[in-house]
This record gives sequence, structure tokens and C-alpha cells, in this order.
Amino acid sequence: MAELIDGKRISKEIKDELRAEAEKFKAEGKEATLAVILVGDDPASAVYVNNKKKACEYIGIKSLSYELPKETTESELLELIEKLNNDDNVKGILVQLPVPDHIDENKIIRSISPLKDVDGFHPLNVGALLIGEKGYVSCTPAGVIQLLKRSNVDIAGKECVVVGRSNIVGKPMGVLLLRENGTVTIAHSKTKDLKSICKRADILVVAVGKPKMINADYVKEGAVVIDVGIHRMDNGKLCGDVDFDSVEPHVSKITPVPGGVGPMTIAMLMDNCISSLR
Repeated sequence: MAELIDGKRISKEIKDELRAEAEKFKAEGKEATLAVILVGDDPASAVYVNNKKKACEYIGIKSLSYELPKETTESELLELIEKLNNDDNVKGILVQLPVPDHIDENKIIRSISPLKDVDGFHPLNVGALLIGEKGYVSCTPAGVIQLLKRSNVDIAGKECVVVGRSNIVGKPMGVLLLRENGTVTIAHSKTKDLKSICKRADILVVAVGKPKMINADYVKEGAVVIDVGIHRMDNGKLCGDVDFDSVEPHVSKITPVPGGVGPMTIAMLMDNCISSLR
């Protein structure tokens, strides 16, 4: 039976460490403030924003919340971001994605100062990651690295396969694994013979966005499997991109959905906020 990688426990561990660090900074007169902007009334986005506020409260970070109507124009949103860019008290700015269709998501990402881009999405931060310079790292891939390290998975020299090539998860995930001296393959929907490529992986990270796509045929015996996907099935239950019941008997370690990667994303967002004070 595979060992479950417990994202809830590991994220709590990280948040407790950050809480202690925040207290130390407060004693030095330093405090982080995170501004969170939500445009529209998407229920899933509202839940994420609420979870981020709770995490700020737990750690001891101030949070400013801007809940804007769906009709907010792109120029109004850009104006607010510019105001927050110029506010020295605000250390981090986060616009909850997706934004309504009439707003250009890329323009919004680029308008946030790279020094306050705690999501790690700005092209300057992505470029810094690629060439190994300091900058904010996208929270989900950073969380996966912490899951592996804190579960005693040695990445150096391992064959690592990432399924998915999004700018938010797949691409930065590949770079981070490479930075830890993994040998990395990034696979995707156009990859030929995906099964045989996945079967080579000592560490398989799945961020493909298709429910239960990866089954036992895709995994090597004893591999470590990280499932980034999350989907709600017709029966109301959550599942990932990995068919957990099929894969679990064949691997050494695996993340559950929910309770695996999900909690880590917010923990690493908090880490980015605190790192603005370091």
C-alpha cells in the first residue's frame, strides 16, 4: 500500500513556521500586507479568496479585500492595481483568476509590480525562475517541491515526468524539478506514446486537467505520484487527474485529492508574502 503524502499536515507545518517568522518580523516593526482582488461572483473563486484571508489571519499577515462587481471595467481594475503598486504598505497583490471575459487576463498579470506579484505569474518572475535568479515562484509548483522534500523524496538524479505544460503549473514545475537536479520530461496532450513516457518516471507530476486520466497503465511500480488536478464529479465527490484507486496499489507514495497539493498552494502563497520581508 502506498504512503499517502498528507498536504494538510505539511501545509500546517509550513504555516506554523511562517507564523513564528511573522511574529519575529513584527517585533522588528515589519509587517506584510496582502491585497486580494476578486472581480465578479464566481463561487469557487470566492471560496479561494476566503481561504486566503483565513490563512493571512492565521499567520499574522494583514489582508485587504477588494470584491468588485462583474461589470468592473478593465481600466478600473488597472487603476486599482496601480494604486496598490504605489502603496508601500502593501507587499503583495493578488488578482483572483479567472477574471470576467471582458478583462484581458495577461494585461492584468503584467500590470502587477513584479516585486508584489506573490502569485509568481509576471513574466519577469517567470524569467527569473528560468535563469535561476531570485523572484516569486508560482505557488502550486513550489508547493509540490515542498511536498516531495518534506516526504523525504530525493529528487536529484531521478527521472521526473510532468504531464501538462501550463504557464501556471506545468512549465514552472519542470524548471523547479530541474533546479533540484531531476532529469525532466514535460509531456502534454500532443505527446506520442504518453503511457511509455509516464512509465519511465520515478516522480510523476500530473497537471493535465482531465479527471482520472492517469491510471495504472501509466505508472512505474514504486513511483511517486503527485496529482495536481481537482474536479467535482456528478456525485458531488472530488477527484484528481489520477485514477487514485487504480494507481495507488502500484506506487510508493501518492497525494490524495482533496488534501494533497491543494492546501500547499495557499501555504506557498503565504511563504511568498513573508519572503517580501526577508
